[in-house]
Amino acid sequence: MAPATQAVQTFGKKKTATAVAHAKEGRGLIHINGSPISLLKPEILRFKVYEPILVAGEDAFSAIDIRLRVKGGGHTSQVYAIRQAIAKAVVAYYAKYFDAASALELKKKLVAYDRTLLIADPRRAEPKKFGGHGARARRQKSYR
Repeated sequence: MAPATQAVQTFGKKKTATAVAHAKEGRGLIHINGSPISLLKPEILRFKVYEPILVAGEDAFSAIDIRLRVKGGGHTSQVYAIRQAIAKAVVAYYAKYFDAASALELKKKLVAYDRTLLIADPRRAEPKKFGGHGARARRQKSYR
């Protein structure tokens, strides 16, 4: 039987978008739904996905390949879910296969930059109610 590869699986969420990251030993490649990270659309949000890589340092990602699957939500929510999954994957990989001290240092760096890189945002859209156009807005009252 072949030796087991070193791999961890993590997820990132934002609203209804969910990204699942599968990190394993490799050469530093990151693929989102089968295509490289450099081809991510929309281009404006591409730097949001690069944030965990730039904050943690490219050397932290040099020995890890990350494969991501993302579904649900809109473009922006998917990008935020992807960046969270990438950040959680690298921290989990370091904690499991390197040492806890380097994982803790990496975690502190990421949280200091942006807390949502590791901790999910619990806010959700409130459901619409009757008697108005939205969750809270009501129809204007008229007396005549």
